[in-house]
Amino acid sequence: MALASLATDVARELSLPQDGVAAALALFDDGNTLPFVARYRKERTGGLDEVELRRIQERAAYSTALEDRRETILASIREQDALTPELERHLEAAATRQELEDLYLPHRPRRRTRATLARERGLEPLADLVWDGEVDDGGARRAAAGFVDADAGVPGVAEALAGARDIVAERLAEEIGLRRWVRDRARTRGRVTSRVRRGKKSLPAAQSFRDYFDHSEPVHRVAHHRILALRRGETEGVLAWGIEAPEDVLPRVVAHATRQGPARNQLEEAARDSWSRLLHPGIESEIKSELTDRAEEEAIRIFGTNLENLLLQPPAGERVVLGLDPGFRSGVKAAVVSRTGGVLATDVLYLHQEERFGSQVRKLVADHGVELVAVGNGTASRETERAARKALDEDAPAVVLVNEAGASVYSASELAVEELPDLDLTLRGAVSIARRLQDPLAELVKIDARSIGVGQYQHDVNQTRLAERLDQVVETCVNRVGVEVNTASGPLLSYVAGIGPTLAENLLALREGRGGLSTREELLDVHRLGPATFEQAAGFLRIRDGDHPLDATAVHPERYALVDRMARDLDVELSELVGDEGLLDRLARTLDRYVGEDVGRPTLEDILDELRRPGRDPRDDFEPPSFREDVRKPEDLEEGMVLQGVVTNVVAFGAFVDVGVHQDGLVHISQLADHYVKDASEVVRVGEAVRVRVLSVDLERGRIGLSRKAAKEG
Repeated sequence: MALASLATDVARELSLPQDGVAAALALFDDGNTLPFVARYRKERTGGLDEVELRRIQERAAYSTALEDRRETILASIREQDALTPELERHLEAAATRQELEDLYLPHRPRRRTRATLARERGLEPLADLVWDGEVDDGGARRAAAGFVDADAGVPGVAEALAGARDIVAERLAEEIGLRRWVRDRARTRGRVTSRVRRGKKSLPAAQSFRDYFDHSEPVHRVAHHRILALRRGETEGVLAWGIEAPEDVLPRVVAHATRQGPARNQLEEAARDSWSRLLHPGIESEIKSELTDRAEEEAIRIFGTNLENLLLQPPAGERVVLGLDPGFRSGVKAAVVSRTGGVLATDVLYLHQEERFGSQVRKLVADHGVELVAVGNGTASRETERAARKALDEDAPAVVLVNEAGASVYSASELAVEELPDLDLTLRGAVSIARRLQDPLAELVKIDARSIGVGQYQHDVNQTRLAERLDQVVETCVNRVGVEVNTASGPLLSYVAGIGPTLAENLLALREGRGGLSTREELLDVHRLGPATFEQAAGFLRIRDGDHPLDATAVHPERYALVDRMARDLDVELSELVGDEGLLDRLARTLDRYVGEDVGRPTLEDILDELRRPGRDPRDDFEPPSFREDVRKPEDLEEGMVLQGVVTNVVAFGAFVDVGVHQDGLVHISQLADHYVKDASEVVRVGEAVRVRVLSVDLERGRIGLSRKAAKEG
């Protein structure tokens, strides 16, 4: 598909400026990455942001795939010598994949069907007589006598008529107009139904699905998360679910068939068979697939949003941290990490040895100048937090609960073995907990995002699409924050625009061999990192305390000469310009003088912002959350109690909040705000500190109901 035509289609479908879309597609076609285009080519795209650029990429991919499918279908029908001018026009005009497939259905190579067998037995002329209205029921029976042939598998009139009806039934099921009407009717007036399978109701695993044992709701209103729940119940053999069409559909199918001619009995019987055997199962499968696809896309969107918020949580920064991985029997694993994440000390502490626990904590803090204590939020976390606080005085480091999801996955990974070869697997988790307090993004990129647990039914959705989306999210976050070349891990570097795993390893090898890099220009010495990759990556890679003052900023090397010119115009050294508010205010008043053919106001303002706060971190400032000391387990909760909590997961039906009792409570979407909330992610985000009121505590079912609305009212 020509780029200009593709840009026109995408711009129209997304309601975006055509010039910007065309420029973006051309840039992508030239091999530019999305983060690079979003940050450094704003003039070309008209300032399209990352979300808009991602939508352009996705829509362009869909349009390209649609064109490829159109060509495949056209070629297939041509090979069958069945492509009429009218059919070709319809295929060329089809705007969706569904329209294409409907047109292709009668010509699609298929498995052997009852209609196929009937044709092989020579019964198609009989079916034509019935279908074309040339005979009535009596005439059909008389004509059928001429098709009796025991050797061909047609021993009598009844068998001949049955074969003819099979052909008619298939024709009905493939009629585009009828099929579209049935599909639309089922979408708008049909119902999603489910039932428990025979003999499964009493199984323990079935209790999770008891709300769906006898369930029915309109197709157009069914929530995405309920579709995923139904599908999981089906996969586990507990539920059967499907689409119940409106009562008026079958009569309409019969009426459509009997209008073909006077052989009403034959046509009605064929219509009923077509509905039950072909049309309804086919449409049901299509709608179930549509609902599942939309549910998966919504689940993937939610997971992506949650992951982005988790990765962009405020970092504690370069502080010495004591990480505590809680445990009762096996003890609390302790690890002190330096300001740059290096392991300074490890130990194992036991909660039941209260005095010894306290003295060990105090010693670790004193010996290594610990500035923060990070406690994993798993089993025994509140007991560990309490013991740590008790061991330290008021002026001691703050004790912070940290989401430890995925720490065990990291501990057993090849990367953990490579990074921490001398540490026992159990101690690596404490290191990870400490590091993720310093910088959640830098540590969490080491873990498969699907193991972090901030999604909805993430194991039930298309894993390829999920992985693609999560990679996009991580890439966006990493490039938004920027990466310090001389301290970043391989996984973190691999997400920098244009780099990837191989170049990340090559960069690490160069860094290790030289004891660090002093300039961005040295990136060109990385094996296989050429000028094109340098252009994509350099602006996102930082070198603090390097030889060039702009190497620590997001100013791209292609603009260094421009900034040099700005400094000369102000009659100062470039290093004096960086961070000097007075000089930068003067520069701001004359910024338009630097507008050129390839540099516009957006890029100039970005440069100015970066010079004001060189190497700034876009994430919020770190503030440690706190929980009530007298609330440590679900039994301590009381209805009406107001608590501080931290959002751990946002799903379609609400948000889960950690209030410090080892079990997250649910704030239903109806309780998230005083106004109507359509999308929970619009009002809360993962990692956000919130105030909630306890609505209900169901210890037997392990459920805690919370409300933000009630908390505000109180």
